[in-house]
Amino acid sequence: MLEVIHVTKKYHKVLANDDINFVIPNGQIGILLGPNGAGKSTIIKCIMGFLKYQGQIRVNGLDNKSVEAKKIMGYVPEIPSLYPNLTVDEHMEFIARAYKLKDYKAYKDELLTRFDLDDRRKKFGDELSKGMQQKLSICCGLLPRPQLVLFDEPMIGLDPHAIKELKILLQELRDKGCSVLLSTHMIDSIEELWDTTYIMQRGRVAAVVQRDQIGEEDKKLEDIFFEITEGGSDNEQRDDAPEREE
Repeated sequence: MLEVIHVTKKYHKVLANDDINFVIPNGQIGILLGPNGAGKSTIIKCIMGFLKYQGQIRVNGLDNKSVEAKKIMGYVPEIPSLYPNLTVDEHMEFIARAYKLKDYKAYKDELLTRFDLDDRRKKFGDELSKGMQQKLSICCGLLPRPQLVLFDEPMIGLDPHAIKELKILLQELRDKGCSVLLSTHMIDSIEELWDTTYIMQRGRVAAVVQRDQIGEEDKKLEDIFFEITEGGSDNEQRDDAPEREE
């Protein structure tokens, strides 16, 4: 379970996250949906412990910055961060050693095959296309079989087959009892995947939408999203603001 409690993050005078609160139970997929600059990436980086913030974040009851919590967290960033001098296979082996994984090779092979990387095992990180780098980043994030997985705009740059495979994997993670948090500004990309959607605007959670609410109100998620966000201005908010700590 992921618990985000009264989290606020400022970049100097820019209020990137303003009193964020939400919970992603085990076995559920939560979506952070919002326009560019709404604060989605910032809150994910706070959850991962990359940024200083005010408030509390817990993963299965553990402080998110603790070693115990980090062992059960997986992260797929918006922009892949690969080592140019490591091959595809060496990236996976690096993750396996970092997490001290055992009996991981079959799962490693499965991930590489599912994302069409099996025949690119000897390719270096900087030899891969942007889409292939994203696929490898997803494989690295999932290899430790984390109990909480954070995806930041994971479908950007992926080909249709990889998007289909990722959606299947997301459903598998949910069925296994994992907590999943995925940020996106592309409503169509999440389709029927989500359990709860948090619509973000100007650094705040502007609305919380439950799946059963869609049926009751006879509305689409897209309709609710534009009701909340259309006509607003996000110029005050920058997801890509310099990550200077306070």
